[in-house]
Amino acid sequence: MDIRRVGSQPSAKGPADWFTGSVRIDALFQAPDPALVQGASVTFEPGARTAWHTHPLGQTLIVTVGCGWAQREGGPVEEIKPGDVVWFAPGEKHWHGATATTGMTHIAIQERLDGKVVDWMEHVSDEQYCR
Repeated sequence: MDIRRVGSQPSAKGPADWFTGSVRIDALFQAPDPALVQGASVTFEPGARTAWHTHPLGQTLIVTVGCGWAQREGGPVEEIKPGDVVWFAPGEKHWHGATATTGMTHIAIQERLDGKVVDWMEHVSDEQYCR
């Protein structure tokens, strides 16, 4: 058994290569080998969002606070709220983040494949974001 006490891991600023706007990442867990799963709490200030990206084994988001938007390539921008659970299939190009006026926090859960959990792509343009 391993208990990670709240506050035992420092928060990190979301890198500008991966995010637009102010984003805070709080690592929650990374299971030891041979397990592949890891999770983080990600907080987006209003207007903040991820760049387009994919996950080799998919991703689950659990919205905990606020109101956000999520979009898969070719689909509509969807509103997501606390209690909503979002699944992105392996290789599905997508983005997610806060709305233009409301912050949002979600727990992101994904698995490693050959040591990789995400493939980052181009930033979401303001035109794509402002639905």
